[in-house]
Amino acid sequence: MDYSTLKSVLEGLLFVSGDEGITAKTAADVVETDVEVVKDVLKDLQKELNKKNRGIRLAEVAGGYRLTTVIEHAPYFEKLAYSPARSSLSQAALETLSIIAYRQPITRVEIEEIRGVKADRALHNLVNKDLIEEKGRADALGRPILYGTTKSFLDYFGLASIASLPEPTVSEGDDELEERTKMLFDRIEGRQLSMEDMDRELDSD
Repeated sequence: MDYSTLKSVLEGLLFVSGDEGITAKTAADVVETDVEVVKDVLKDLQKELNKKNRGIRLAEVAGGYRLTTVIEHAPYFEKLAYSPARSSLSQAALETLSIIAYRQPITRVEIEEIRGVKADRALHNLVNKDLIEEKGRADALGRPILYGTTKSFLDYFGLASIASLPEPTVSEGDDELEERTKMLFDRIEGRQLSMEDMDRELDSD
């Protein structure tokens, strides 16, 4: 294996090793090369990433090597991590969010009764995206958490308040929750619906 290929392979190994990183010995065993040679190549790669001001750096941590980001870029990573739009919502999350938006405050059990499936993961994802939050506890056995939408939800969908939330127009014969939900959020983003549609959709549930 020539030097350029070895460096490329080691960079790939670092990438797939993730946060755990990889030791020089493990890398050497994988590429079937002397440990000292691997260390030299990794040091060269480290210098190259620094010199070219790349967004990825190579750090030596606890006897191993791993790829890291540049500390000065942290504010941008935080902005991405807490942005509701950083990744598309799954169908389950969309369904759960639509139920919460129109029925809030609502408990997990009530959401699951409407959807017919567990909602734990969807709720967790929506909380992490700052689209929903806890609104208190229900006056029921076990005092279950009540969920409602956040200010970020309003900002994300361009709504002045929950009172201005529109409702989707559903095609005749379409009784699938996921279809109604998909249409709901497509239309919310376009802000194309009237409040009269809301009453019709709620009645259809």
